[in-house]
Amino acid sequence: MDIRTITSEDYEMVTSVLNEWWGGRQMKDKLPRLFFEHFQDTSFITFGPEGMTGFLIGFQSQSDPETAYIHFSGVHPDFRKMQIGKQLYDRFMETVKERGCTKVNCVTAPVNKVSIAYHTKLGFEAEKGTKTVNGIPVFANYDGPGQDRILFVKYI
Repeated sequence: MDIRTITSEDYEMVTSVLNEWWGGRQMKDKLPRLFFEHFQDTSFITFGPEGMTGFLIGFQSQSDPETAYIHFSGVHPDFRKMQIGKQLYDRFMETVKERGCTKVNCVTAPVNKVSIAYHTKLGFEAEKGTKTVNGIPVFANYDGPGQDRILFVKYI
């Protein structure tokens, strides 16, 4: 498995599979080209003999340089449970830790049970929200009206 930083040229390849990898959910608009232009040093992509197997888009906060943020990550459905996501997260955390970050944040939707379980397994903790949904703290309307989100944090 090869891991490298993303490039601008990776945009079409990554965004062309988002909706498919998310089981038909409309996700493409959540990953604009700007991430491939401006966060290349902290975003990664993996390849196997069959092609792209995963990616992670993340960055170091300009407002709080000790905080890093994972904006989007995904693994090809045929390659899940093969530690690809963990390798991407580990590489990201190593990279931002070298830059002085002490914590990593990420956000997921309450409907994404796989993401919730995955981040919990990786040692992320849900921050106290404004309400609780199915026993999970959620921030109501975090991404706009009706767009509740779970905010995760992990100290590194």
